[in-house]
Amino acid sequence: MNHPQKRASIPDKLQASGGLSEGVAAKVHQDTAIPEADVYGVGSFFHLLAEPDVKVRVCNGLACRMAGADEVLKAAESAGLPVKACSCLAACDQAPAALRDRSVLYQISRSHIDACGGDWKKLVTDATKADPDFRGVVGPSGSDPEKRAIDLLAEPDFSGQAFAKACDLGAEKVIETIDGSGLQGRGGAGFPAGFKWKSVRGQADPVRYVVLNADEGEPGTFKDREVMLRRPDKVLEGLAIAAWVVGAEDVYCYLRGEFEGPWKVLSDAIKRSEEAGLFNGIRFHLHAGQGAYICGEETALLEALEGKRGLPRLKPPFPTEKGLWGKPTLIHNVETIACVPSIIQRGGDWFKQLGRTGAGSKLYCVSGHVKHPGVYEMPLGVTLDELVEEAGGYEGTLKSFSPGGASSGFLPASERTRPLDFKTLSEVGSMLGSAGVTVLNETVNMAWAAQSQLIFYEAESCGQCAPCRIGTRFLRENLDKHLARSSDASKGNLQPLEHVADAAWEMNEGSICGLGQIAALPLTSAMKHFPEDFE
Repeated sequence: MNHPQKRASIPDKLQASGGLSEGVAAKVHQDTAIPEADVYGVGSFFHLLAEPDVKVRVCNGLACRMAGADEVLKAAESAGLPVKACSCLAACDQAPAALRDRSVLYQISRSHIDACGGDWKKLVTDATKADPDFRGVVGPSGSDPEKRAIDLLAEPDFSGQAFAKACDLGAEKVIETIDGSGLQGRGGAGFPAGFKWKSVRGQADPVRYVVLNADEGEPGTFKDREVMLRRPDKVLEGLAIAAWVVGAEDVYCYLRGEFEGPWKVLSDAIKRSEEAGLFNGIRFHLHAGQGAYICGEETALLEALEGKRGLPRLKPPFPTEKGLWGKPTLIHNVETIACVPSIIQRGGDWFKQLGRTGAGSKLYCVSGHVKHPGVYEMPLGVTLDELVEEAGGYEGTLKSFSPGGASSGFLPASERTRPLDFKTLSEVGSMLGSAGVTVLNETVNMAWAAQSQLIFYEAESCGQCAPCRIGTRFLRENLDKHLARSSDASKGNLQPLEHVADAAWEMNEGSICGLGQIAALPLTSAMKHFPEDFE
């Protein structure tokens, strides 16, 4: 094993040892010759490794808190369970959710806590008993399959027909097809996929890599979980096509550590494709994340793959030039890469015409106050009302919504007919992001909702740059002070929120990556649209 590969094995070795308990860093150092300080640095960075004694984690994402997660956490603490609150578990459609070791428990309640009798190993929920890979509502069931690029309702197809067609077309024609389809990154940035493919293929270095970003952690987002569970064939075939086109032999799939079910399904799919000889010459590698939302940022993910702390890199150079181990690397989100086989089979024009205000269909995640939370494949550019109609309708009266996860902030009900796409949402200071649509009704106080999102960003800031490290804490602390002042008239004329705009500007201008640049948006948007909730 060469030195880079030894370093890359650090997270797995720490996980196999049960996390960063006493003496583990020294043991991994002996196995790998990597300095003990470096091993400790990696272990202390990731939540799932740094706290080996915490066996139960209750999600404190906004959707879970609206569904009663705070009560579940208090009950678990009272029961003496080794429990702690955690960031979003990509289970917003099955809120509230919890993590038992590495297994996600859906629809957990106080009764489930009481039933385990203080033994965390016995903690289960009805959904967990029924199916370890419990899947949420996926729709719309009545739409034309020909209008779906991924089609989560169809059975997996391991024929490899799209890969074979790509080989017949040739690399240049495939890139032309992807470019002409208008496919944009579905992970949040919306960057043109074809441009990335051309950039990697055009590099002089003959060693290239393809990386799958399956570190889904944006509050309100759970579509990639469903894609891997339901259509692993689309994921692998899309990756194989991309690898063949850009000249890569190795594909690295980075799955968040809590994705136990998707890991099993994808692993079985890899084995099946290898046995069938579908993608000869292409090797797939699975890598488990260890609990760090920041690793959804592509360069932080590369650092984690290399066995380092997940700290975002300065750009340029971009990963297409110098990515994994300094080699040209193509990185795609799960949904993005899963669109590729259909585009190859049916053509770029077909995909482009699926959308209304942009190219393609889109997987929208719907959670919060709707009757049937789940993943819905719809034309890009549908409105909130149309989307929620597919999800069974609103529960209560619509007050606000986040159109693209926590990163998109909050919009008022008056924007319910605005197309949910990349361009139109930016016109009102929001964004489509990962299309994690969280619906809030009239019972929600928006100051409280903003507080939930600020808690998330403070917990998940990597701490590398001061504007983000200090700014996320500053915003959360000052909102806490404001809320305390609101309930205590003796606080006088203190104005804790008067410097929010200044802090938001500093964070946006000075942060290295997108987390710090958008972390203030939940608060600033809530203050803008719902000032009465801050009085």
